[in-house]
Amino acid sequence: MDRLYVSTRKGLFTFERKGTGWVIASVDFLGDPVTLTLPTEDALYAALNLGHFGTKLRRRRGAEWEEVAVPVYPEQPQGVDDVKWSLELIWSLEAAGDRLWAGTIPGGLFHSDDAGESWTLVRPLWDREERKQAFGGGYDAPGIHSIAIHPADPKELLLAVSCGGVWRSQDDGAAWELVGDGLVADYMPDGKRDMKAIQDPHRIQRCAAEPDVVWMQHHNGAFRSTDGGVSWSSLEVPPSSFGFAVAAHPTDPKTAWFVPAVKDECRVPVDGKVVVARTRDGGESFEVLREGLPQEHAYDLVFRHALDVDASGETLAFGSTTGSLWMSANGGDSWATVSANLPPIYAVRFG
Repeated sequence: MDRLYVSTRKGLFTFERKGTGWVIASVDFLGDPVTLTLPTEDALYAALNLGHFGTKLRRRRGAEWEEVAVPVYPEQPQGVDDVKWSLELIWSLEAAGDRLWAGTIPGGLFHSDDAGESWTLVRPLWDREERKQAFGGGYDAPGIHSIAIHPADPKELLLAVSCGGVWRSQDDGAAWELVGDGLVADYMPDGKRDMKAIQDPHRIQRCAAEPDVVWMQHHNGAFRSTDGGVSWSSLEVPPSSFGFAVAAHPTDPKTAWFVPAVKDECRVPVDGKVVVARTRDGGESFEVLREGLPQEHAYDLVFRHALDVDASGETLAFGSTTGSLWMSANGGDSWATVSANLPPIYAVRFG
């Protein structure tokens, strides 16, 4: 893939490959917070969070952007006060054929079958009683940040909610199962650490070639599943099993990348060194990749959507809260700084 969409606090920066390097081809929505993009065969979608003016969704077909609908929650019934039934953020966007999926804060899943002109709340998930146990992680309300669609069966969905666990549907959202055997929440009191409805997965990613293999960066470690997310095994990632982002190799189910950080109160790279941890044996061991990355007084944090790998499995990109963007053309063996002067980066995505 020869294009990279970089969503930042002050605009959408589109990079294109030129020879052996990458250059900025366009800048859209300069000055506005762009939280996510979704490139599809027919269009490019960009989600914006405009504060007082609310959450917006833009679509581009050709040269011009146009505004389309955002998910809208139904009127909140009287006496129901679990969370406010009002859109705060579009936190995930995915496509399966002609259907778009959007995960939101405060935890609702929506779909659109008309390219974003209208959205429908998936009530079978929203109405589950377990949802009321969920709570916010980095935000005040829980949110769906990961939607992993089975590439061979688009009716099979796997969601990650912070802090609301992992949910699976095998019938296009008509019924849902709360999964996550093996996940542990150390922030909960004794006796509640393994409750599935309060787990805090930071990000999940499927292997496209073997979709039952799913990787997770969790608040309390890194995990891997080989049964489509039903059960999980803990991984020891050096120099820290804490972080937000994970990328799964598209064809090799034993390869994945994580970006470690110090946990909780001091969210910076370990020892002030930006590194990427890679496994190529299913999580049995990890390599710490640092060539070309800053190794002294570096305080870059990488958000959950700010790491991506292209369809070849060789080209990777990740961006940081300090506006640095790095690329690798060899699976992470070495890295090159593409830019050190961007606004804080929320998400990167090849397209």
